[in-house]
Amino acid sequence: MLENLSQRLGRVVKTMRGEARLTEANMQEMLREIRVALLEADVALPVVRDFIARVREKALGQDVVGSLTPGQALVGVVHRELAELMGGRTAELDLATQPPAIVLMAGLQGAGKTTTVGKLAKWLRETKKKKVLTVSCDVYRPAAIEQLRSVTAQAGADFFASTPDQKPSDIAAAALQWARTHYHDVLLVDTAGRLAIDDEMMREIAALHAQLRPIETLFVVDAMQGQDAVNTAKAFRETLPLTGVVLTKLDGDARGGAALSVKAVTGAPIKFVGVGEKLSGLEGFHPERMANRILGMGDIVSLVEEAHKAVDEKTARALADKLKAGNRFDLNDFAAQLGQMNRMGGLASLLDKLPSQLQQAAAGADMSQAERQMRRMQAIIQSMTKAERARPELIKASRKRRIAAGAGVQVQEVNRLLTQFDQMQSMMKKMQKGGLAKMMRGMRGMMPGTRG
Repeated sequence: MLENLSQRLGRVVKTMRGEARLTEANMQEMLREIRVALLEADVALPVVRDFIARVREKALGQDVVGSLTPGQALVGVVHRELAELMGGRTAELDLATQPPAIVLMAGLQGAGKTTTVGKLAKWLRETKKKKVLTVSCDVYRPAAIEQLRSVTAQAGADFFASTPDQKPSDIAAAALQWARTHYHDVLLVDTAGRLAIDDEMMREIAALHAQLRPIETLFVVDAMQGQDAVNTAKAFRETLPLTGVVLTKLDGDARGGAALSVKAVTGAPIKFVGVGEKLSGLEGFHPERMANRILGMGDIVSLVEEAHKAVDEKTARALADKLKAGNRFDLNDFAAQLGQMNRMGGLASLLDKLPSQLQQAAAGADMSQAERQMRRMQAIIQSMTKAERARPELIKASRKRRIAAGAGVQVQEVNRLLTQFDQMQSMMKKMQKGGLAKMMRGMRGMMPGTRG
């Protein structure tokens, strides 16, 4: 997201070497580049003006301390102001009320609202250990109720059934009563969306808000809408007392300006971001970490948190003990590593959180092709016998043909996997000696388009 801004900053920093302090003259070019990059990222014009003015005021005359160059000093100011623009502090979900805590979800149709309800239900269950009930008050969109039923089941939460012939107010009242009598901690209410803002929609959701008096009213907005997303959020803010925003599709090809505009325009903090289609793809929003990612510094803290959630500690400990004892890393271990990487969101999600220097190790890679390649690798390993996984040297020509047929691939794919497995063995040895950069260089051989 916002790679353009990061690239522009990097170029301009190089032009400011040798200056003793930040002045109006040597800042002008960098501020112009930042302004253009923000506008190209679809950040709202008033937000851009205020941001540039604050950066100029904070940076002007600042001495360059120690080993910092003027460009680096200005990047530090930009980093602080970016974090402040997106809310400054992390805004937690507020559930401090007599159960059930009611969370009302609002947003336009197509923003991913219903899927977000499922993601939030899963997050509440697994992260906060809450008993969650969901209900759909969307009686207009075909299959909306069934969609919520499906994602709720996948999330492992409880679902309150409703029908399209009911009134939203009646559905909400019945769901609230059910949540109270069945001791649910949280009630997630999915409301109807429209293709555009209209008065009828706003009156209905305002009435639901008055009836339920939710502790949280979250606006779900598609980050790929850019400037339109901010205008929509502003319209909802005028109707509802929004307590937070959920930005969906933040991993898409959007210019991403919504993340930088929505807090300033609505006054409501961003509380979550949605990435990917899986129900595990919901992350708490941390302004400082996002500022790190925008400026190419990476988000190692989030990466470690994702790894902690995804990695099976028992399996990881067993692998570490196995390698320490001098035993070989085999194809069973390789398959387990691929599975854990998938649970972390795949290669694209992992690389997105690394600093730009390490991302360059995979520059030019086709991430979608790499993800498909990883799935083929898992299918090939699953087509092997236990003996073959434990002792890859057994896999000769006839076995390769059988494995390829079982996985539905060509024999060349089996050969490629065995080559990549050898590279993974070498990479594990490098990781034992330390060094994330070494690991990234090792991954080049695993990702299509990066070998050269």
